[in-house]
Amino acid sequence: MVKAAGLTYRVLIEAGALSGTGSALRLLLPSSRALLVSDSIVHSLYGEQVLKTLKAEKWQVSTYRLQPGEQSKTLLNASNLYDAAVDAGLDRNSPIIALGGGVVGDLAGFVASTYLRGVPLIMIPTSLLAQVDSSVGGKVAVNHPRGKNLIGTIYPPRLVIIDPLVTASLPARQLQAGLAEVIKYGIIENEKFFLWLEDNIDYLLAGDSTCLTGAIAESVRAKARVVEADEYENDYRRILNFGHTIGHALEAATSYSYYLHGEAVMAGMAAAVEIALHQKKIDRPAAERITALLNKVGIKKPPAGLTAEKVIDKLRQDKKRRESDLIFVLPTAIGSASIGPVNDEQFLKNILGLFLS
Repeated sequence: MVKAAGLTYRVLIEAGALSGTGSALRLLLPSSRALLVSDSIVHSLYGEQVLKTLKAEKWQVSTYRLQPGEQSKTLLNASNLYDAAVDAGLDRNSPIIALGGGVVGDLAGFVASTYLRGVPLIMIPTSLLAQVDSSVGGKVAVNHPRGKNLIGTIYPPRLVIIDPLVTASLPARQLQAGLAEVIKYGIIENEKFFLWLEDNIDYLLAGDSTCLTGAIAESVRAKARVVEADEYENDYRRILNFGHTIGHALEAATSYSYYLHGEAVMAGMAAAVEIALHQKKIDRPAAERITALLNKVGIKKPPAGLTAEKVIDKLRQDKKRRESDLIFVLPTAIGSASIGPVNDEQFLKNILGLFLS
């Protein structure tokens, strides 16, 4: 259970949970109209399964499908989704169900938070990254041409349904991207989990279902602890942005078409470790262990032509900045991190140069 302002919501983590979607919703809401949002790939894999279980519980379900990819997380698609909600006849008790990865969850969640001033949101994440991060905590958003997630709200879901079995259908690249967010929790918050990850990373990369279920559950517990302490990101919740400051800039500098989100975060974490090491916030043995684990998963090489100047330009537009301060989360040891400004642009260019050359 995750405690949010005004409500407590359940995170159901169970093999085969997709087949119980209809009954799980029936415990929360009277059967009525619903809108199922997915992308074309995820719908082809799981859409009919989820529709069948919803219709068995007398839900009248309309569907809306996006094109896969970060490029779909726009105000234009939000407007199209509002049209779909009107066409579906949704009222204030009608849920919007997000079946998919982070893009689907963010867009559907943003629309749910604003349509009729808020309708129930059900998250069914199908990527590892969404299962361990974006589906829990209530952050929903769309991108703006000048920055990632610049337009958004905090809107907790009514229910999160996580079926670890769906990770079996993930391409290796998607699995690796999701592991970036898993590793994050061990670095910033839980040394014991980091040690477990070091011991089990090969099993995780191989898609071992038992290890993945354990990693998902521990990641959700870590996310819940942080969110419950600071739901609206006034202070402590910013620790979850480890790797995201540079990661988001990398995504924006490459027009959201080169990096998966987790790949960009992985590169951002490696850069943050290097910053912390140069600033003597972390000792070299700890930094090397973190970097070794990140390298084991695989840090994506940058595209040709990406320069430090292009990334710095996107950093200046980062939504986490405080006035002119660029805010970074930097590891101080395995299992702990600090939050603070790093404003020496030449220093940042030098660090970025290590990863972009």
